[in-house]
Amino acid sequence: MTSTYRYIAEDSAGRPTVVLADDHVRVLARVRQILSPSYEVIAMVEDGWKAVQVVAKFHPDVAVLDILMPRLDGLEAAREIREMRCQTSIVFLTVQEDEDYITAALAAGAKGYVVKSRLQFDLVKAIEDALLGRIFVSSRHPPSTR
Repeated sequence: MTSTYRYIAEDSAGRPTVVLADDHVRVLARVRQILSPSYEVIAMVEDGWKAVQVVAKFHPDVAVLDILMPRLDGLEAAREIREMRCQTSIVFLTVQEDEDYITAALAAGAKGYVVKSRLQFDLVKAIEDALLGRIFVSSRHPPSTR
């Protein structure tokens, strides 16, 4: 992606709107694929600084942020989004499973914390909970294959 952000949709058709921020294009594409049946992904960006800009411009219902990104990490981006006093809920999607990251994410105002290994199982639930004002943190247990 070469522009400051990639704007995707003009009209959310009544579905909750989501902005995605991750420095890996494949992750962005996979997350968009998972969310598109229920959510309108309105923008995808590669760093925290761009995420803050897009949230300020479009006021999405949810921002899904990676923690480790260039220019501005996800934790700092979340703090800046909270300072804007917008109603955007923040859900982290990251490889970081350490308790310190979870604590820092929740302190930064996140409503959700999903580890990428549980993306398929936890992200939609985390977003649903965030939209209801509830906290969701991925389980440390491997997903069931039943």
